[in-house]
Amino acid sequence: MFTTAKFTLALTALAVATPALSEEVNLYSYRQPELLKPLTDAFTAETGIAVNVAYLEKGMVERLQAEGARSPADLIFTVDISRLYAAVNAGLTQPVTSDTLKANVPDIYHDPEGHWWGLTTRARIVYASKDRVADGEVTTYEDLADPKWKDRICTRSGTNAYNVALTSAAIHHHGVEGATAWLEGMKANLARKPQGNDRAQVKAIWAGECDIAIGNTYYMGQMLADEEQKEWAESVNIVFPTFENGGTHVNISGVAMTKAAPNKDNALKMMEFLTSPEAQEIYANANFEYPIAPGTESAPLVQSWGSFEADTVNLMDLARLRDDALKLTEIVDFDG
Repeated sequence: MFTTAKFTLALTALAVATPALSEEVNLYSYRQPELLKPLTDAFTAETGIAVNVAYLEKGMVERLQAEGARSPADLIFTVDISRLYAAVNAGLTQPVTSDTLKANVPDIYHDPEGHWWGLTTRARIVYASKDRVADGEVTTYEDLADPKWKDRICTRSGTNAYNVALTSAAIHHHGVEGATAWLEGMKANLARKPQGNDRAQVKAIWAGECDIAIGNTYYMGQMLADEEQKEWAESVNIVFPTFENGGTHVNISGVAMTKAAPNKDNALKMMEFLTSPEAQEIYANANFEYPIAPGTESAPLVQSWGSFEADTVNLMDLARLRDDALKLTEIVDFDG
């Protein structure tokens, strides 16, 4: 068992109910407790290994650096490729490979050297007003820079991790010059200064402040489950744009084993479990994301949003472009 000084330590119900369990695995997570509990409960039920979870709001890399070789964390659990890459780049993870992981996780959704492994994906899509945007009016990401959208687009900050990843994809497909023109064109089409989170953009569409917005797919599920936000969600359609020479941009939730992992064997067992079809569907149903293991299906609600072809670029390639994308966002003063 381990404790945290600055962060809340939450134990799974099974770990609390069975304190006699001698085997354990320790997890640092940026994801909410309600998303992880179904997974940790299922893992403990299957293996008898207790799962101890410390839920962190920020500072995971800094915490692991401060703890060094004494860190109790076996695994880190987070969203967005840039956060996984930051941990790898800081030397805080170790390469992991197994036949199970390779079978369950497509090549584009894990680090080529095995430092991180994807679990679920979410698409960065367009929310479009049902009343003011015609079917087929939104087609590509490049189209967002078209003057026809002037004063019609809402988005959160260009420096947000999700938008930085999208800009990284634009650089990958079109180079710095092409991505610059794209960002400048989209900025010229903004209905208001970038602000708020993805849900706030949907609210702005509902309120008539803009007609389309950029956001992650899973927010639709979260809004529909919220009595106040349900009306916002029902005012928009989900549209899956693509890059002109690629597919729909996706990001991931993923897991990595820490360099100091004190329970390495148990950590590997948990990684293999998390990538299994059973766990993938449990997790995807809880967070309205897309499972990536072969033969798995997303929740019926998620399926109702439609299908798409994901971009095939390895996400590690996008992570390496993060600094360039952030610099480019600041150069065009996207949030100004």
